[in-house]
Amino acid sequence: MRAWVPYESEQEARQRLGELPDNVQLDLFTGAELPSSTEDVEFYVDPYLGAGQSAWSTLATLPKLKVVQTLTAGFEHIQPYVPHGVTLCNAAGLHDASTAEMAIALSLALGRHLDVFARNQAGGNWQFQWGSSLADKRVLIVGYGHIGQAIERRLAGFEVASITRVARTARTEPVPVHAIDELPALLPAADVLILITPLTPQTEKMIDKQALALLPDDAQVVNVGRGRLIDTDALLAETASGRITAAMDVTDPEPLPSDHPLWTTPGVLIAPHVGGASSAFYPRADALIADQLRRYATGQPLENVIHV
Repeated sequence: MRAWVPYESEQEARQRLGELPDNVQLDLFTGAELPSSTEDVEFYVDPYLGAGQSAWSTLATLPKLKVVQTLTAGFEHIQPYVPHGVTLCNAAGLHDASTAEMAIALSLALGRHLDVFARNQAGGNWQFQWGSSLADKRVLIVGYGHIGQAIERRLAGFEVASITRVARTARTEPVPVHAIDELPALLPAADVLILITPLTPQTEKMIDKQALALLPDDAQVVNVGRGRLIDTDALLAETASGRITAAMDVTDPEPLPSDHPLWTTPGVLIAPHVGGASSAFYPRADALIADQLRRYATGQPLENVIHV
């Protein structure tokens, strides 16, 4: 069984992946030149931030391809290129720690004005300013999958007033979770709105002008999901007025153009989609790739299957 894996050398791949079944043969693909084994590859691991449409377009030309494994939790970018009959697996769980940390970091940095203080530091400007704490805040997490649950675990030490959870469908166990169509009724009681839901036709621009208007004054919006979850023009209007603030690791458009007014809007903190890009990524990515390769090579069910 031949697999394309995103490593610079076979020595690196073998060292990081550990022992694999004898029938697993590895070729290296980091997003540039395709390996010569296009006629034989069965298992394709999409390089994290390294491939793109030119590489994805070749998937349909690989005659023996059986599995496409992403290293992202989101998969809408590659799904249209995965041929019918090929199994698509995402990286659910891989980014839990990194992205959950990023959500909390963005909320704290925005609320405690760390971005302002960092800019002041360059000029030696000591300027006192009151901040907004997570303590006693009502937090609404929209998207209660792996990462949403990881965010909740990290909120446990911050003495928030409450945590309300929203997912595609409602459930009561092991904790109460509201359905996404209940969102309008929940927004007025959200001091901190954290978005980590996947981008789907149902969720695209779900945080629009009407939704933002339902948030209480001084609410904070934190987006670590996808930029298109929010109507950017509506967000700009609300933040420019000073009524709410926003911290975003993702934007629409993305990358955000250098002349976009969001860059200079007070009360807006922007990170360049780095939620998953931390030291926690590599060991978890290696473990996922190795486990999936072992499962496929030995005929066991794959994890994180999106569709076949």
